[in-house]
Amino acid sequence: MSVVPGNIDAGQGPPMTVPLRHFVVAIGFLVGAVGLAAADTAVGLPGLATLAHVHLLLAGWICITIMGAMTQFVPVWSGVSLYSRRLASVQLPLVVAGLLGMAGSFLFGALPWVHVFGTLAVAGFWTFAYNLGRTLARVDGLDVTEAHFAFALACFVLVTGLGFLLALDYAVPVFADLPITRFSTVGAHATLAVFGAILGTVFGALYQLGTMFTQTELHGIDHHLRRIESYGYPAGVLALAGGRLVGSTPLARVGGLLIVVAVAGFSILLARRLVETRVDWTPMLSRYAVVAAAMAAWSLLTAPAWLADPLALTHRFGGPGTVHLLALGVVGFVVLGTLYHIVPFIVWVHRYSDLLGFEDVPMIDDLYDDRLAAADFGLILGGAIILVAAELFALPALAVPLAGALVALGSVVFAANLLAVLRDHSPHTIAGVLFARSRSDEDVGTDDGAGEERPA
Repeated sequence: MSVVPGNIDAGQGPPMTVPLRHFVVAIGFLVGAVGLAAADTAVGLPGLATLAHVHLLLAGWICITIMGAMTQFVPVWSGVSLYSRRLASVQLPLVVAGLLGMAGSFLFGALPWVHVFGTLAVAGFWTFAYNLGRTLARVDGLDVTEAHFAFALACFVLVTGLGFLLALDYAVPVFADLPITRFSTVGAHATLAVFGAILGTVFGALYQLGTMFTQTELHGIDHHLRRIESYGYPAGVLALAGGRLVGSTPLARVGGLLIVVAVAGFSILLARRLVETRVDWTPMLSRYAVVAAAMAAWSLLTAPAWLADPLALTHRFGGPGTVHLLALGVVGFVVLGTLYHIVPFIVWVHRYSDLLGFEDVPMIDDLYDDRLAAADFGLILGGAIILVAAELFALPALAVPLAGALVALGSVVFAANLLAVLRDHSPHTIAGVLFARSRSDEDVGTDDGAGEERPA
Protein backbone atom coordinates (compact mmCIF):
# COMPACT_ATOMS: atom_id res chain seq x y z
CA MET A 1 0.00 0.00 0.00
CA SER A 2 1.14 3.53 -0.55
CA VAL A 3 2.37 5.26 2.52
CA VAL A 4 -0.41 6.58 4.74
CA PRO A 5 1.26 8.79 7.34
CA GLY A 6 0.04 8.06 10.81
CA ASN A 7 0.15 11.64 12.06
CA ILE A 8 -2.35 12.95 9.50
CA ASP A 9 -5.87 13.74 10.65
CA ALA A 10 -8.06 13.65 7.52
CA GLY A 11 -10.98 14.93 9.58
CA GLN A 12 -9.46 18.43 9.54
CA GLY A 13 -10.00 18.64 5.77
CA PRO A 14 -13.09 19.75 3.84
CA PRO A 15 -15.80 17.36 2.58
CA MET A 16 -14.26 14.98 0.05
CA THR A 17 -16.27 16.39 -2.84
CA VAL A 18 -14.57 19.79 -2.51
CA PRO A 19 -10.99 18.78 -3.45
CA LEU A 20 -12.17 16.04 -5.81
CA ARG A 21 -14.36 18.55 -7.65
CA HIS A 22 -11.30 20.75 -8.17
CA PHE A 23 -9.30 17.80 -9.52
CA VAL A 24 -12.03 16.65 -11.91
CA VAL A 25 -12.50 20.17 -13.27
CA ALA A 26 -8.72 20.62 -13.56
CA ILE A 27 -8.42 17.38 -15.55
CA GLY A 28 -11.13 18.73 -17.85
CA PHE A 29 -9.07 21.88 -18.38
CA LEU A 30 -6.00 19.71 -19.14
CA VAL A 31 -7.85 17.77 -21.82
CA GLY A 32 -9.35 20.96 -23.21
CA ALA A 33 -5.97 22.72 -23.30
CA VAL A 34 -4.16 19.91 -25.14
CA GLY A 35 -7.11 19.54 -27.52
CA LEU A 36 -7.01 23.27 -28.26
CA ALA A 37 -3.25 23.12 -28.88
CA ALA A 38 -3.67 20.13 -31.19
CA ALA A 39 -6.42 21.87 -33.16
CA ASP A 40 -4.33 25.04 -33.44
CA THR A 41 -1.37 23.04 -34.74
CA ALA A 42 -3.50 21.08 -37.20
CA VAL A 43 -5.78 23.73 -38.71
CA GLY A 44 -4.78 27.03 -37.11
CA LEU A 45 -7.32 28.66 -34.82
CA PRO A 46 -8.42 32.30 -35.04
CA GLY A 47 -7.81 34.99 -32.46
CA LEU A 48 -5.24 34.71 -29.69
CA ALA A 49 -5.30 30.91 -29.48
CA THR A 50 -1.92 30.71 -27.77
CA LEU A 51 -3.11 32.95 -24.91
CA ALA A 52 -6.26 30.84 -24.56
CA HIS A 53 -4.15 27.67 -24.43
CA VAL A 54 -1.74 29.09 -21.85
CA HIS A 55 -4.54 30.24 -19.54
CA LEU A 56 -6.43 26.94 -19.82
CA LEU A 57 -3.26 24.98 -19.08
CA LEU A 58 -1.61 27.06 -16.35
CA ALA A 59 -4.56 28.75 -14.67
CA GLY A 60 -7.09 26.02 -15.49
CA TRP A 61 -5.23 22.76 -15.02
CA ILE A 62 -2.29 23.65 -12.76
CA CYS A 63 -3.78 26.39 -10.57
CA ILE A 64 -7.15 24.70 -10.02
CA THR A 65 -5.27 21.52 -9.04
CA ILE A 66 -3.25 23.61 -6.59
CA MET A 67 -6.46 25.13 -5.19
CA GLY A 68 -7.93 21.68 -4.56
CA ALA A 69 -4.72 20.25 -3.12
CA MET A 70 -4.10 23.18 -0.77
CA THR A 71 -7.72 23.24 0.39
CA GLN A 72 -7.45 19.55 1.27
CA PHE A 73 -3.97 19.29 2.68
CA VAL A 74 -3.17 22.56 4.44
CA PRO A 75 -5.72 21.79 7.21
CA VAL A 76 -4.68 18.13 7.28
CA TRP A 77 -0.93 18.70 7.34
CA SER A 78 -1.06 21.70 9.65
CA GLY A 79 -3.57 20.21 12.09
CA VAL A 80 -5.93 23.20 11.97
CA SER A 81 -9.47 23.47 10.67
CA LEU A 82 -10.17 25.09 7.30
CA TYR A 83 -11.27 28.68 7.87
CA SER A 84 -14.44 28.33 5.77
CA ARG A 85 -15.77 25.31 3.91
CA ARG A 86 -18.37 27.46 2.18
CA LEU A 87 -15.74 29.78 0.71
CA ALA A 88 -13.89 26.65 -0.48
CA SER A 89 -17.01 25.69 -2.41
CA VAL A 90 -17.55 29.18 -3.84
CA GLN A 91 -14.06 29.72 -5.23
CA LEU A 92 -14.20 27.07 -7.97
CA PRO A 93 -17.31 28.24 -9.92
CA LEU A 94 -15.95 31.78 -9.99
CA VAL A 95 -12.57 30.68 -11.37
CA VAL A 96 -14.11 28.28 -13.90
CA ALA A 97 -16.57 30.83 -15.25
CA GLY A 98 -13.85 33.46 -15.44
CA LEU A 99 -11.27 31.28 -17.20
CA LEU A 100 -13.73 29.84 -19.72
CA GLY A 101 -14.96 33.32 -20.54
CA MET A 102 -11.41 34.64 -20.91
CA ALA A 103 -10.39 31.75 -23.16
CA GLY A 104 -13.46 32.28 -25.32
CA SER A 105 -12.76 36.01 -25.53
CA PHE A 106 -9.18 35.34 -26.66
CA LEU A 107 -10.33 32.80 -29.26
CA PHE A 108 -13.10 34.93 -30.76
CA GLY A 109 -11.18 38.19 -30.59
CA ALA A 110 -13.62 39.73 -28.10
CA LEU A 111 -10.79 41.36 -26.16
CA PRO A 112 -12.92 44.09 -24.44
CA TRP A 113 -14.70 41.22 -22.64
CA VAL A 114 -11.53 39.72 -21.15
CA HIS A 115 -11.58 41.94 -18.06
CA VAL A 116 -15.30 41.19 -17.48
CA PHE A 117 -14.62 37.47 -17.18
CA GLY A 118 -11.27 38.21 -15.58
CA THR A 119 -13.12 39.85 -12.69
CA LEU A 120 -14.79 36.52 -11.93
CA ALA A 121 -11.46 34.69 -12.05
CA VAL A 122 -9.81 37.25 -9.76
CA ALA A 123 -12.70 36.96 -7.30
CA GLY A 124 -12.30 33.18 -7.24
CA PHE A 125 -8.52 33.21 -6.79
CA TRP A 126 -8.70 35.89 -4.09
CA THR A 127 -11.42 33.94 -2.27
CA PHE A 128 -9.09 30.93 -2.31
CA ALA A 129 -6.11 32.99 -1.11
CA TYR A 130 -8.16 34.61 1.67
CA ASN A 131 -9.57 31.30 2.89
CA LEU A 132 -6.21 29.51 2.93
CA GLY A 133 -4.43 32.58 4.31
CA ARG A 134 -6.84 32.70 7.25
CA THR A 135 -6.32 28.96 7.70
CA LEU A 136 -2.53 29.32 7.79
CA ALA A 137 -2.90 32.19 10.25
CA ARG A 138 -4.16 29.62 12.76
CA VAL A 139 -0.84 27.75 12.64
CA ASP A 140 1.68 28.48 15.38
CA GLY A 141 4.97 28.97 13.56
CA LEU A 142 5.05 28.08 9.87
CA ASP A 143 7.24 25.16 8.81
CA VAL A 144 9.03 25.10 5.46
CA THR A 145 5.97 23.78 3.57
CA GLU A 146 3.56 26.24 5.16
CA ALA A 147 5.94 29.16 4.55
CA HIS A 148 6.13 28.25 0.85
CA PHE A 149 2.34 28.04 0.68
CA ALA A 150 2.00 31.46 2.32
CA PHE A 151 4.41 32.91 -0.24
CA ALA A 152 2.53 31.23 -3.08
CA LEU A 153 -0.79 32.64 -1.84
CA ALA A 154 0.69 36.15 -1.84
CA CYS A 155 1.84 35.55 -5.42
CA PHE A 156 -1.66 34.38 -6.38
CA VAL A 157 -2.99 37.76 -5.22
CA LEU A 158 -0.26 39.75 -7.00
CA VAL A 159 -0.37 37.85 -10.27
CA THR A 160 -4.14 38.05 -10.59
CA GLY A 161 -4.06 41.75 -9.72
CA LEU A 162 -1.56 42.41 -12.51
CA GLY A 163 -3.57 40.12 -14.79
CA PHE A 164 -6.69 42.20 -14.22
CA LEU A 165 -4.81 45.37 -15.22
CA LEU A 166 -3.64 43.65 -18.40
CA ALA A 167 -7.18 42.49 -19.17
CA LEU A 168 -8.65 45.94 -18.47
CA ASP A 169 -6.08 47.44 -20.86
CA TYR A 170 -7.88 45.72 -23.74
CA ALA A 171 -10.87 47.99 -23.02
CA VAL A 172 -9.25 51.21 -21.73
CA PRO A 173 -5.62 52.45 -21.96
CA VAL A 174 -4.50 51.55 -18.42
CA PHE A 175 -0.76 52.01 -18.97
CA ALA A 176 -0.90 55.34 -20.82
CA ASP A 177 -0.17 57.36 -17.67
CA LEU A 178 1.78 54.77 -15.66
CA PRO A 179 5.59 54.51 -15.36
CA ILE A 180 5.38 50.85 -16.34
CA THR A 181 4.55 49.42 -19.75
CA ARG A 182 2.24 46.63 -20.82
CA PHE A 183 5.27 44.58 -21.90
CA SER A 184 6.98 44.93 -18.50
CA THR A 185 3.74 44.11 -16.68
CA VAL A 186 3.27 40.95 -18.76
CA GLY A 187 6.82 39.93 -17.77
CA ALA A 188 6.14 40.44 -14.06
CA HIS A 189 2.72 38.75 -14.36
CA ALA A 190 4.22 35.66 -16.01
CA THR A 191 7.12 35.53 -13.53
CA LEU A 192 4.89 35.68 -10.47
CA ALA A 193 2.50 33.13 -11.96
CA VAL A 194 5.00 30.46 -12.95
CA PHE A 195 7.82 30.94 -10.45
CA GLY A 196 5.81 32.37 -7.54
CA ALA A 197 2.33 30.87 -7.38
CA ILE A 198 3.02 27.56 -9.17
CA LEU A 199 6.64 26.63 -8.40
CA GLY A 200 6.36 28.12 -4.91
CA THR A 201 3.55 25.66 -4.21
CA VAL A 202 5.47 22.82 -5.89
CA PHE A 203 8.52 23.29 -3.67
CA GLY A 204 6.41 23.53 -0.53
CA ALA A 205 4.49 20.36 -1.39
CA LEU A 206 7.60 18.40 -2.36
CA TYR A 207 9.22 19.09 1.00
CA GLN A 208 6.32 17.08 2.47
CA LEU A 209 5.58 14.60 -0.30
CA GLY A 210 9.19 13.89 -1.23
CA THR A 211 10.04 12.77 2.29
CA MET A 212 6.65 11.31 3.21
CA PHE A 213 6.31 9.03 0.21
CA THR A 214 9.91 7.88 0.13
CA GLN A 215 9.93 7.37 3.91
CA THR A 216 13.20 9.30 4.14
CA GLU A 217 14.38 12.35 6.05
CA LEU A 218 16.53 15.31 5.12
CA HIS A 219 20.08 14.89 6.34
CA GLY A 220 23.57 16.23 5.71
CA ILE A 221 23.74 18.52 2.68
CA ASP A 222 19.92 18.48 2.39
CA HIS A 223 19.61 20.94 5.28
CA HIS A 224 22.00 23.40 3.59
CA LEU A 225 20.13 23.08 0.30
CA ARG A 226 16.82 23.66 2.07
CA ARG A 227 18.08 26.84 3.75
CA ILE A 228 19.41 28.18 0.45
CA GLU A 229 16.15 27.45 -1.32
CA SER A 230 13.86 28.61 1.50
CA TYR A 231 15.41 32.08 1.66
CA GLY A 232 16.91 32.48 -1.80
CA TYR A 233 13.98 31.32 -3.90
CA PRO A 234 11.24 33.70 -2.66
CA ALA A 235 13.70 36.61 -2.69
CA GLY A 236 14.74 35.64 -6.21
CA VAL A 237 11.17 35.51 -7.50
CA LEU A 238 10.36 38.95 -6.10
CA ALA A 239 13.60 40.43 -7.45
CA LEU A 240 13.14 38.94 -10.92
CA ALA A 241 9.49 40.01 -11.11
CA GLY A 242 10.29 43.47 -9.73
CA GLY A 243 13.24 43.89 -12.10
CA ARG A 244 11.13 42.94 -15.08
CA LEU A 245 8.31 45.26 -13.95
CA VAL A 246 10.51 48.35 -13.67
CA GLY A 247 12.99 47.36 -16.38
CA SER A 248 16.00 46.93 -14.07
CA THR A 249 18.45 44.41 -15.55
CA PRO A 250 20.74 44.19 -12.46
CA LEU A 251 17.79 43.52 -10.12
CA ALA A 252 16.31 40.93 -12.47
CA ARG A 253 19.74 39.30 -12.94
CA VAL A 254 20.24 38.87 -9.18
CA GLY A 255 16.74 37.47 -8.82
CA GLY A 256 17.16 35.11 -11.75
CA LEU A 257 20.43 33.70 -10.46
CA LEU A 258 18.92 33.14 -7.00
CA ILE A 259 16.11 31.18 -8.64
CA VAL A 260 18.52 29.10 -10.73
CA VAL A 261 20.66 28.21 -7.71
CA ALA A 262 17.58 27.32 -5.64
CA VAL A 263 16.09 25.10 -8.37
CA ALA A 264 19.43 23.33 -8.95
CA GLY A 265 19.80 22.72 -5.22
CA PHE A 266 16.28 21.40 -4.92
CA SER A 267 16.87 18.98 -7.80
CA ILE A 268 19.73 17.45 -5.77
CA LEU A 269 17.58 17.31 -2.63
CA LEU A 270 14.73 15.57 -4.48
CA ALA A 271 17.05 13.15 -6.29
CA ARG A 272 18.57 12.12 -2.96
CA ARG A 273 15.11 11.35 -1.58
CA LEU A 274 14.36 9.13 -4.56
CA VAL A 275 17.72 7.31 -4.39
CA GLU A 276 17.26 6.66 -0.66
CA THR A 277 13.59 5.65 -0.87
CA ARG A 278 12.52 2.86 1.46
CA VAL A 279 9.25 2.05 -0.30
CA ASP A 280 8.29 0.25 -3.49
CA TRP A 281 8.49 2.34 -6.67
CA THR A 282 5.15 3.94 -7.59
CA PRO A 283 3.84 6.02 -10.54
CA MET A 284 4.21 9.05 -8.27
CA LEU A 285 7.94 8.46 -7.74
CA SER A 286 8.54 7.76 -11.45
CA ARG A 287 7.18 11.17 -12.27
CA TYR A 288 9.17 12.83 -9.48
CA ALA A 289 12.35 11.31 -10.98
CA VAL A 290 11.55 13.14 -14.23
CA VAL A 291 11.04 16.32 -12.21
CA ALA A 292 14.46 16.09 -10.54
CA ALA A 293 16.22 15.59 -13.89
CA ALA A 294 14.23 18.38 -15.56
CA MET A 295 15.03 20.81 -12.73
CA ALA A 296 18.75 20.14 -13.10
CA ALA A 297 18.69 20.50 -16.89
CA TRP A 298 16.57 23.68 -16.75
CA SER A 299 18.97 25.27 -14.25
CA LEU A 300 22.04 24.54 -16.40
CA LEU A 301 20.40 25.90 -19.56
CA THR A 302 18.90 28.97 -17.87
CA ALA A 303 21.87 30.27 -15.87
CA PRO A 304 23.83 31.74 -18.83
CA ALA A 305 20.68 33.20 -20.41
CA TRP A 306 19.50 35.02 -17.30
CA LEU A 307 23.03 36.16 -16.54
CA ALA A 308 23.23 37.74 -20.00
CA ASP A 309 19.73 39.24 -20.34
CA PRO A 310 16.96 38.33 -17.87
CA LEU A 311 14.57 40.87 -19.44
CA ALA A 312 14.55 39.34 -22.93
CA LEU A 313 11.24 37.96 -24.14
CA THR A 314 12.96 34.74 -25.24
CA HIS A 315 14.30 34.27 -21.69
CA ARG A 316 11.00 34.84 -19.88
CA PHE A 317 10.64 31.24 -18.64
CA GLY A 318 14.33 30.31 -18.69
CA GLY A 319 17.03 29.79 -21.27
CA PRO A 320 16.20 29.45 -24.98
CA GLY A 321 14.33 26.23 -25.66
CA THR A 322 13.44 25.46 -22.04
CA VAL A 323 9.72 26.30 -22.02
CA HIS A 324 8.52 22.70 -22.31
CA LEU A 325 11.31 21.48 -20.04
CA LEU A 326 9.85 23.70 -17.30
CA ALA A 327 6.14 23.41 -18.14
CA LEU A 328 5.99 19.66 -18.78
CA GLY A 329 9.18 18.30 -17.24
CA VAL A 330 8.94 20.11 -13.91
CA VAL A 331 5.41 21.44 -13.32
CA GLY A 332 3.50 18.91 -15.38
CA PHE A 333 5.09 15.79 -13.94
CA VAL A 334 4.81 17.10 -10.37
CA VAL A 335 1.06 17.55 -10.82
CA LEU A 336 0.62 14.24 -12.64
CA GLY A 337 2.61 12.33 -10.02
CA THR A 338 0.91 13.99 -7.08
CA LEU A 339 -2.58 13.38 -8.44
CA TYR A 340 -1.73 9.70 -8.79
CA HIS A 341 -1.61 9.63 -5.02
CA ILE A 342 -3.96 12.38 -3.86
CA VAL A 343 -7.10 11.27 -5.71
CA PRO A 344 -6.87 7.55 -4.74
CA PHE A 345 -5.84 8.55 -1.20
CA ILE A 346 -8.88 10.80 -0.62
CA VAL A 347 -11.24 8.19 -2.05
CA TRP A 348 -9.61 5.39 -0.04
CA VAL A 349 -9.83 7.30 3.25
CA HIS A 350 -13.55 8.03 2.83
CA ARG A 351 -14.54 4.67 1.34
CA TYR A 352 -12.31 2.03 2.92
CA SER A 353 -10.41 3.30 5.98
CA ASP A 354 -13.27 2.51 8.40
CA LEU A 355 -13.44 -1.05 7.03
CA LEU A 356 -9.86 -1.94 7.94
CA GLY A 357 -9.86 -4.95 10.27
CA PHE A 358 -13.47 -5.87 9.42
CA GLU A 359 -13.15 -6.97 5.79
CA ASP A 360 -10.67 -7.07 2.93
CA VAL A 361 -10.05 -3.65 1.44
CA PRO A 362 -7.97 -2.71 -1.62
CA MET A 363 -4.68 -0.90 -1.27
CA ILE A 364 -4.48 2.71 -2.42
CA ASP A 365 -2.40 1.77 -5.45
CA ASP A 366 -4.98 -0.85 -6.42
CA LEU A 367 -7.60 1.83 -7.08
CA TYR A 368 -6.07 2.83 -10.44
CA ASP A 369 -4.89 0.73 -13.40
CA ASP A 370 -1.10 0.17 -13.38
CA ARG A 371 -1.01 -0.48 -17.11
CA LEU A 372 -2.74 2.79 -17.92
CA ALA A 373 -0.44 4.63 -15.50
CA ALA A 374 2.58 3.18 -17.32
CA ALA A 375 1.03 4.03 -20.68
CA ASP A 376 0.33 7.69 -19.91
CA PHE A 377 3.79 8.05 -18.35
CA GLY A 378 5.44 6.72 -21.52
CA LEU A 379 3.28 8.78 -23.86
CA ILE A 380 3.68 12.09 -22.03
CA LEU A 381 7.39 11.55 -21.33
CA GLY A 382 8.01 10.65 -24.97
CA GLY A 383 6.10 13.68 -26.18
CA ALA A 384 7.87 15.96 -23.70
CA ILE A 385 11.32 14.70 -24.75
CA ILE A 386 10.53 15.34 -28.41
CA LEU A 387 9.17 18.83 -27.65
CA VAL A 388 12.26 19.75 -25.64
CA ALA A 389 14.55 18.33 -28.33
CA ALA A 390 12.64 20.23 -31.02
CA GLU A 391 13.24 23.48 -29.12
CA LEU A 392 16.94 22.79 -28.63
CA PHE A 393 17.82 21.15 -31.94
CA ALA A 394 16.70 21.33 -35.56
CA LEU A 395 14.31 18.38 -35.71
CA PRO A 396 12.09 17.66 -38.76
CA ALA A 397 8.85 19.65 -38.95
CA LEU A 398 6.82 16.54 -38.18
CA ALA A 399 8.35 16.29 -34.70
CA VAL A 400 6.21 18.93 -32.97
CA PRO A 401 2.80 17.64 -34.17
CA LEU A 402 3.90 14.09 -33.30
CA ALA A 403 4.96 15.18 -29.82
CA GLY A 404 1.72 17.08 -29.34
CA ALA A 405 -0.26 14.01 -30.30
CA LEU A 406 1.66 11.87 -27.79
CA VAL A 407 1.09 14.38 -24.97
CA ALA A 408 -2.59 14.72 -25.88
CA LEU A 409 -3.11 10.94 -25.96
CA GLY A 410 -1.21 10.51 -22.70
CA SER A 411 -3.34 13.22 -21.06
CA VAL A 412 -6.53 11.46 -22.14
CA VAL A 413 -5.26 8.13 -20.74
CA PHE A 414 -4.26 9.84 -17.48
CA ALA A 415 -7.68 11.49 -17.19
CA ALA A 416 -9.49 8.23 -17.91
CA ASN A 417 -7.44 6.36 -15.31
CA LEU A 418 -8.16 8.81 -12.50
CA LEU A 419 -11.80 9.30 -13.41
CA ALA A 420 -12.16 5.51 -13.27
CA VAL A 421 -11.00 5.68 -9.64
CA LEU A 422 -13.96 7.95 -8.87
CA ARG A 423 -16.39 5.88 -10.96
CA ASP A 424 -15.41 2.54 -9.41
CA HIS A 425 -14.57 3.42 -5.81
CA SER A 426 -15.90 6.83 -4.78
CA PRO A 427 -19.05 6.92 -2.63
CA HIS A 428 -20.20 9.64 -5.06
CA THR A 429 -20.69 9.42 -8.82
CA ILE A 430 -18.60 11.75 -10.96
CA ALA A 431 -21.70 13.89 -11.47
CA GLY A 432 -22.20 13.85 -7.70
CA VAL A 433 -18.61 15.01 -7.16
CA LEU A 434 -19.15 17.88 -9.60
CA PHE A 435 -22.58 19.05 -8.53
CA ALA A 436 -23.31 17.79 -4.99
CA ARG A 437 -23.83 20.53 -2.46
CA SER A 438 -21.49 20.39 0.52
CA ARG A 439 -24.34 19.95 2.99
CA SER A 440 -25.50 16.83 1.18
CA ASP A 441 -22.00 15.38 1.41
CA GLU A 442 -21.91 12.40 3.71
CA ASP A 443 -18.99 13.78 5.70
CA VAL A 444 -20.21 17.32 6.10
CA GLY A 445 -21.56 16.82 9.57
CA THR A 446 -19.18 19.32 11.09
CA ASP A 447 -19.60 21.96 8.36
CA ASP A 448 -21.05 24.96 10.09
CA GLY A 449 -21.14 27.47 7.24
CA ALA A 450 -19.37 30.48 5.87
CA GLY A 451 -17.15 32.59 8.03
CA GLU A 452 -17.42 30.03 10.76
CA GLU A 453 -14.67 30.90 13.16
CA ARG A 454 -13.40 28.07 15.24
CA PRO A 455 -11.15 28.35 18.22
CA ALA A 456 -7.57 28.43 17.00
